[in-house]
Amino acid sequence: MLEVCASNLASALAAEQAGAGRIELCSALSVGGLTPSYGMTQHVFTTTQLQVMVLIRLREGNFVYTDREVQVMEQDILALRGVCSGFVFGALTPQGDIDLAAMQRLMQAAQGMPVTFHRAFDRCRDPFTALEQIIGLGCKRILTSGQQPSAAQGIDLLGQLRERAAGRIIIMPGGGVTPDNAADILAGTGCTEIHASCSAGTGITDPAAVRQILATFPTE
Repeated sequence: MLEVCASNLASALAAEQAGAGRIELCSALSVGGLTPSYGMTQHVFTTTQLQVMVLIRLREGNFVYTDREVQVMEQDILALRGVCSGFVFGALTPQGDIDLAAMQRLMQAAQGMPVTFHRAFDRCRDPFTALEQIIGLGCKRILTSGQQPSAAQGIDLLGQLRERAAGRIIIMPGGGVTPDNAADILAGTGCTEIHASCSAGTGITDPAAVRQILATFPTE
């Protein structure tokens, strides 16, 4: 599975046209991505065949949230539940641990829909403790670069996480994934899902890049 990060309508449509099966829908990719509008989410979900995972992040900066910020994210989840396939979020304590209380609230708001714990994971001080806690919360996958600037640099930890997960959760490499390194990342980690923007810095998904990454996937 290739998941494409799409921050606008044009990118979502281009990703579908090129054969991607799932997108992470967000806005403001220049600041790491924020929650997209209801209107865009509904339009993409109802007019495409894509799985639409919606980013829940109300502001740029760190992933340490106040009680009121968690309330806002809960309301976003409740509002968007009917127009998406699942959610992408993460919350940390100031010490770099998983904020279990905040995550439990957000998971409850999601009401069993698939959840990806996003790259806040890469700021956790103990990735293996965090892995077990995220599994315990019921998340479906973790998006991570292996706590390195890019997934290509984090191959070793990504592989260790996948082995430690032992099928209990999907480890999805992301961060700096390109047609040139996707095959090496998949082969080096043993992962079967990968996340990429496929935009080469333009902000718009490049269908050719999507196709090139899909072409690197092993065939049965």
